[in-house]
Amino acid sequence: LFVLWFVLGANCLLQDLPPQLATNNPTLTTVALEKPFCMFDSSLCPNKSCIIYLYAMKESASAISSQVTDNTSKPLDSTFHQTSGGQLGPYKAALFNVPDCASPPKLADLGDVNKVSDILKQYLFRVGDDVNCLYDPNFLAVCNPPLAPDTTYRFKYVLLDSTEGIVKDQTLWSDPIKTRKVKLPLKIDTWPGRRSGDMIVITSILSVLVFLLLAGFLASVSSDIICLLPGGISYPFQLISEALPELTSLCMFLSHLCPLPQEIHEA
Repeated sequence: LFVLWFVLGANCLLQDLPPQLATNNPTLTTVALEKPFCMFDSSLCPNKSCIIYLYAMKESASAISSQVTDNTSKPLDSTFHQTSGGQLGPYKAALFNVPDCASPPKLADLGDVNKVSDILKQYLFRVGDDVNCLYDPNFLAVCNPPLAPDTTYRFKYVLLDSTEGIVKDQTLWSDPIKTRKVKLPLKIDTWPGRRSGDMIVITSILSVLVFLLLAGFLASVSSDIICLLPGGISYPFQLISEALPELTSLCMFLSHLCPLPQEIHEA
């Protein structure tokens, strides 16, 4: 939304400003660009006969050719297929009307949730958003197929006089923009708290050890309590039974008066 406010509040931008990358992108196969609002001189098209061409190419293609016009200033009609997806040079990814800088959407409309989507469509263009045109034999319009993941692209806007068929102006090539990389299934973190597999194993082992220590402690305490009960067979009574068999019956009967083993040995 900050980008939207900035563009709406601007009266004029430099003509040589390259296409700008919008926020929260790119994705694996798409890149959202700001449309060229107030980017071209309106006097170049007094009859409003101009349209915008968007060209795309892979970063590696810039060393081969980055020209989008021929010797007569006519735009290239290279397609996605002809350039191997932008590998061999620029291809025409889209065409649309010149954004109306004189009457942009109202700032007050940004507060209406129902209008935000329409406003974004007026100000942004998503490259790689058409998944069907590549496989439709009857598709005759400009094809805007998905981009390749983990690939760097550059983009350029061209102002074309549709009546004369010549290029009136064009932006610089954008800075390199790289699509996101596909994550391998084994590297996708599905655990809560973004814990790694090693952390889970270590935590499980420590939990088991703590449980065993706690169980041993409880067993030791329980054994001591049983030994101290009057009706129980205590450790002192076992010593007495083994050392002095004749006192066993008496100690069991008078357990509360039974002397400790140390006292018996001293006696």
